[in-house]
Amino acid sequence: MTFANLGLSAPIVKALEQKGYKEPTPIQLKAIPVVLKGRDVLAAAQTGTGKTAAFTLPIMHALSKSSSSKRQIKALIITPTRELAAQIQDNLNLYGKYLSLKNTVLFGGVSAGPQIQDLKYGVDIVVATPGRLLDLCDQGLCNLEAVEMLVLDEADRMLDMGFISDIRKIVKLLPKKRQNLLFSATFSKEIRVLTKEFLNDPVSVEVDNKTTAAQTVKQRAYRCDGAEKPNLAVTLIAKGKWKQVLVFTRTKHGADRLTKHLNASVIESAAIHGGKSQNARVRALDDFKAGRIRVLVATDIAARGIDINQLPHVMNYELPNVPEDYIHRIGRTGRAGQEGEAVSLVSNEERAFFTDIQQLIGQSIELEIRKGYEPKEWPARMPTTHEVQKARDARRNKMIKERGPRPPRGSAEKRPAKRKFSGGGRSGSKAKRPPRSKD
Repeated sequence: MTFANLGLSAPIVKALEQKGYKEPTPIQLKAIPVVLKGRDVLAAAQTGTGKTAAFTLPIMHALSKSSSSKRQIKALIITPTRELAAQIQDNLNLYGKYLSLKNTVLFGGVSAGPQIQDLKYGVDIVVATPGRLLDLCDQGLCNLEAVEMLVLDEADRMLDMGFISDIRKIVKLLPKKRQNLLFSATFSKEIRVLTKEFLNDPVSVEVDNKTTAAQTVKQRAYRCDGAEKPNLAVTLIAKGKWKQVLVFTRTKHGADRLTKHLNASVIESAAIHGGKSQNARVRALDDFKAGRIRVLVATDIAARGIDINQLPHVMNYELPNVPEDYIHRIGRTGRAGQEGEAVSLVSNEERAFFTDIQQLIGQSIELEIRKGYEPKEWPARMPTTHEVQKARDARRNKMIKERGPRPPRGSAEKRPAKRKFSGGGRSGSKAKRPPRSKD
């Protein structure tokens, strides 16, 4: 089966062939014909399966055949992160190389000026994160009244990030008659509810999520104490002579701490997470792709949309709380039939997460011990995921009790003011200075 057999137009097929794409992936094979028929689609596919092309290709085909020549927003693609939005736009530019369609991307963290200019001149396709899109719509700078196709990409992640309210507001701005495509990693209960709310008699499309991302990836894991993780990470990268590795942490602060440690160990690294400016995130990603840094340390949310050809190594510095996120992570390597390696560092506190991951992927991963990093003796009984989470909640509650709750973001409540210095200096002193001597 080729892309031409799926019914895609010659200009699109030509662009795909020039890039070396000849055969559609399973998700593309199942989704593209259904989208071309104009049906609503509920699709489950992991990162690395070619899901972006599964909706961008038929969208561009449909719009290029449209009888309307007026330049207005006909397709809207909503994503949870800036990186994913930028990646989708890259794909639109690549696949639409020989089409006259115009697109733009709308997300925060950068000046809205260029985005507003694109909207002013007219575009056919908009890729956007919810916040910036609503801001521009509220200002009357973005009109969605002509949208014919809506895509909710990484819908499960958008629910996790609390975007459901924003999505509902956006949908109210759209025409009732439109085609809807929802892509998610899983068909969870929450996704099913979302489907009933936004989709009309959808066709369900699903590929084998459990093994798709792991088939070409060699998975390894090392037992270690949590305190030894920074040094073990340095040893694995340095001794293994890894030239390019994407490292995952659970938190922004953890990403920054590890990046500082790696750089101090003469391993060029940069962190990418929600606390970084968009320019810093783009610069770090560009440096990583160009080989100017060896290690990119990322949180799960920031890593959405990172697409690097032939990435050789992924490291789970900290295991994810949600087993499905493990598949997303290791799916960054081993793409397009290439081999890759995923290495996980597992502390005693993470054993329950490690067990859940193995159950999800249906594979047993041997826990190795690196010489010089032998962990303390582990308890005979592994804690359950519930027990691990309960212990974390207890530590968090203890910390909050000791320091007191922080005022909510945007609250008028202020922290206690710092005591003003009253020793006659500039800061806090109301005393007048003596007149300057004329001498």
